[in-house]
Amino acid sequence: MKKLKEKETQALLLQGDEACVEGAIAAGCRFFAGYPITPATEIAERLSRRLPQVGGKFIQMEDEIASLAAVIGASVGGAKAMTATSGPGFSLMQENIGYAAITEIPCVIVNVQRMGPSTGRPTRSSQGDVMQSRWGTHGDHPIIALSPSSVRETFDLTIQAFNFSERYRTPVILLMEEIIGHMRERVELPGPATIEIEERPKTTVPPDWYKPYENYPLDVPPLVPFGEGYRYHITGLHHDERGYPTDRPDEIRPWQRRMQLKIERSLSDILLYEEDEDEDAETLVIAYGSVARTAHHAVQEARARGRKVSFLKLQTLWPFAEEVVEHAAAKVEHVVVPEMNLGQLVLEVERVAGRQRVHRVNKADGTIMQPGEILAAIEEWAR
Repeated sequence: MKKLKEKETQALLLQGDEACVEGAIAAGCRFFAGYPITPATEIAERLSRRLPQVGGKFIQMEDEIASLAAVIGASVGGAKAMTATSGPGFSLMQENIGYAAITEIPCVIVNVQRMGPSTGRPTRSSQGDVMQSRWGTHGDHPIIALSPSSVRETFDLTIQAFNFSERYRTPVILLMEEIIGHMRERVELPGPATIEIEERPKTTVPPDWYKPYENYPLDVPPLVPFGEGYRYHITGLHHDERGYPTDRPDEIRPWQRRMQLKIERSLSDILLYEEDEDEDAETLVIAYGSVARTAHHAVQEARARGRKVSFLKLQTLWPFAEEVVEHAAAKVEHVVVPEMNLGQLVLEVERVAGRQRVHRVNKADGTIMQPGEILAAIEEWAR
């Protein structure tokens, strides 16, 4: 790729996986460790060429567990770092996702979903990892997971994933799908000057005063990279403000509270979604990822038939946009939730909107959700 001028845009024909790479480079990613796996391999392949061009490092690891371990280490060293995987590889990463969460190490994990469980069908798309992305690792922990529905959105949300990761000192999951990863679309990449990039904040205190897990006054204390003269401890055990293991409830409780509050207090920033509202709507369709494209087409077709339908596309899946969904659902009589799984995010919608009003459209056979399948559900419940 040619080097863009500060405000110049460039039109390219890109796969979703390739757009993810360009978004990562634009966000400042300079380290990638991973293991080849369909349908995420193109991310590693392209980064193996792109990272050396910008002074970054690429390394193929022996497995996905080691891949995320290397990413965590690179991040502690001050680099913006990511890995990419799918299905079985994402399962292998869960222990280190928990480690990154408890140690508050920024990193980005891209999961290009495919059919499962186990080996499943590697070249077929799915939305089967939604709940795993939230609850896959053990213990109570906050997490951010984003879901793109187009190639350009993949570019944008990859950048956003890095920004959230650095801003909130947390692992962020980019929950892509095979359909999006392998789809090609014409996209216009923005010039560097037009992209908002978050950089890791610096501490203002001398080394002797530095506490990497200080609970007050900030929800997100600065993380100083190793090698800059600040000595501190990192452990997967519950730890005190200096990072050393502790069994004292009076030290654990404030840390747990801060870990949750750093996300809960920032929902207005983290929750990304798009609404296409009909003020007189009787039915609401909620979708995400590739199914959002199909769902929006179905909504437009329903409106052409005289149906009153609103549409809500969720780009942030976790934390769940509870108040957004509750507010939108309160205006209608029925809510339709299509997913390429047997029912995952719909469980959250049912919890918020009431199970009796929520109607599922599920498909998990590896074929693409069709507009007619969603339209049929809208027609069934619309007056």
